[in-house]
Amino acid sequence: MSLIEAIVLGLVQGLTEFLPISSTAHLRIVPELLGWKDPGAAYSAVIQLGTVAAVLIYFRGDLVKLTVAFFQGLARRQPFATLESRLAWFVLVGTLPIGICGLAFKKHIESSLRSLYIISTSLIVLAIILFIVERVASHQRTVADMRWKDAIIIGAWQSVALIPGSSRSGTTLTGALSLGLRREDAARYSFLLSIPATTLAGVFELKHLLEAETRPSTVALATGTLVAFASGWAAIAWLLRYLRTRSTMIFVVYRVALGLVLIGLLQAGVLKPLSGVENVATNPSEPTKPPVEKQVTD
Repeated sequence: MSLIEAIVLGLVQGLTEFLPISSTAHLRIVPELLGWKDPGAAYSAVIQLGTVAAVLIYFRGDLVKLTVAFFQGLARRQPFATLESRLAWFVLVGTLPIGICGLAFKKHIESSLRSLYIISTSLIVLAIILFIVERVASHQRTVADMRWKDAIIIGAWQSVALIPGSSRSGTTLTGALSLGLRREDAARYSFLLSIPATTLAGVFELKHLLEAETRPSTVALATGTLVAFASGWAAIAWLLRYLRTRSTMIFVVYRVALGLVLIGLLQAGVLKPLSGVENVATNPSEPTKPPVEKQVTD
């Protein structure tokens, strides 16, 4: 992977991770259009650590309050006494569905599900669902009104994002809006909910990526992660400002348009569904091992 590729992919990751348009879709589409090899699900997960860092720093005040309230609640044996302590528990509980599903379907997520046909379909289907939710939702509730049921439902929506093209931000926003949350509150909770899932995925995949025989250089990984951090910070700030006064309809239109263009390019033969996609050795059921001869000599 060249330095230019790492910069472009980091920029794409950062700008699209928090917008409801799917970073995974763009990390598959952009290399395909530019004639580059698919960076793979593992590389995508690792540079997500840059966007995780952006969330951690941007919401550092909220995170400190949630962490302190969480441990104070445990110490006082009143774990759900305050809004901050409840939110901390909601984030933890909401992370369980995507963690379980991610481990269960890891092999497919890294290979067959990265088909551009699946990505284009996901873009369009989730756009339609978001459009319907926007039309019928009340947009009245805040995070202070959230209950356990809300946390579980939004967590289940987040697990849908394991299907490439769905968008973690898009699915959690859709789930939160469907429960009547205001757009800005839905986005803020979506950002907080992203931290455990994307951090664990990035660390987990980094370990396997470093064990693989063929992998991007350390410079490429570091560059992509740093660019993802900077562009992710900008995307967070912009989206929160945007949703204070506007709906998500611009993203609905963009997703449908991108999905249709993608299908057209696939049908015309300009793009291939799984071109460049490899079931890389990040699959724990097929670990990369050194040759037998090397094992003996070592």
